[in-house]
Amino acid sequence: MVLIASGVSMWKSLGQLIWVLVLFVLVLLLTLLTTHFIARYQRGQVQGHQNLRIIETMSVSANGYIQIIEAGDVYLVIAVSKDHIEKLAELTKDQLKPQAFEDAAGHKIEMGESFHDILDKVKKHLPKK
Repeated sequence: MVLIASGVSMWKSLGQLIWVLVLFVLVLLLTLLTTHFIARYQRGQVQGHQNLRIIETMSVSANGYIQIIEAGDVYLVIAVSKDHIEKLAELTKDQLKPQAFEDAAGHKIEMGESFHDILDKVKKHLPKK
């Protein structure tokens, strides 16, 4: 009798565990769909501006930033603070440096490099086995 009761209890516990896992997966899917919807909505809001684009932003204080903005064919350097925006300079495309990223070792990675070139650089810095 005790064996039968423990068997039923085990199946009941297993059923509850499966039900909780199914609910967890459903919550994750709902979160994923909501995030995807919000990202698509915001992307639509941002892409509506075809003549304005933020090229680069640098923080200079807690509330202050310097930004390079592309406005049509003109590049503007502006200072943005909590209460004020001021034009600092106007640049041409030739005055901008190409964007480069740094890897973990501090080596510059040009955007024109292929994945194969980047992988070769990383392999050179890995310890040999």
